[in-house]
Amino acid sequence: MDIQILQLLEGAKKAKGLTVVIDVFRAFSVACYLSHNGAKDIIPIGNIEEAYMLKKENHKYVLVGERNERIPEGFDFGNSPTQILTEDFAEKTIVHTTSAGTQGLVNALGAHERLTGSFVNAPAIIRYIKKQDPTIVSLVCMGYSMKHPSEEDTLCAEYIKACIEDKPVDFNQMKEIIRNTSAKRFFAPENQSFSPSSDFDLCLDLGKFDFVLKAEQMNGLLHLTPIKI
Repeated sequence: MDIQILQLLEGAKKAKGLTVVIDVFRAFSVACYLSHNGAKDIIPIGNIEEAYMLKKENHKYVLVGERNERIPEGFDFGNSPTQILTEDFAEKTIVHTTSAGTQGLVNALGAHERLTGSFVNAPAIIRYIKKQDPTIVSLVCMGYSMKHPSEEDTLCAEYIKACIEDKPVDFNQMKEIIRNTSAKRFFAPENQSFSPSSDFDLCLDLGKFDFVLKAEQMNGLLHLTPIKI
C-alpha cells in the first residue's frame, strides 16, 4: 500500500486512489457531529453561491459553514461543533461549505474513493482503509483556509499513516503540539463567538465516532454517507 501525504488544494487535485480529505479544524469534525445528530443528508459544497442557491430552491435545507472562520450571512449555523452539539438534525438535509475542507473534497476528482478525515473518526478511517486494502492511499491535508499547511491536519495524516503501517504514534504528544501552535486561536477571548475554546477538545476527541463519511456523487452533487466500521 502506497500512502501519500499531500497538502492543500493542489494536493487534492493530485490525489489518487482511496483519498481522505482532512480538515480537523473544523469542517470534517463538524460533519461527523452533524451525522451523529441525525442529519439525513450532508451536501459538501465548494462555492458559497451554490449553497445559497440550494437553500433558495429548498427552503428546509440547513446551511452550515464559514468563511474566514465566521458564519456567512444567511447561514443557520457556523462551522463550530460547539454550536451544533445539542442540535437535533433528524430528517434534515445539511448544505455544508467551508474555506478548506469542502473545497478539497469537491476538487479531489482523480480519487477512486473519497472520505472525510478528522481525529474524531480517525480510528474508523484506519479500520476502513485496512479492510479495503487499496493500492494507493492519498491523505490530503487542507490546512488553514488552503493558504498554508496546519499542524492539526498534517499530524492527523501522520497519525493515520502510522497506524495503518502499525508504527508507534503518540496522540497525546500530537495534541499538545497542536494546542501550542495552530489551536492557539481557539483560546483568544476575541474569537469565542465564532471559534470557542470548547471546539479544541471536540475536534480532538480521538475516535469519538465509529463511522467514516464517504462522499458519493449523485445528481451533480456530492453527498456524505456514513458507513459504520
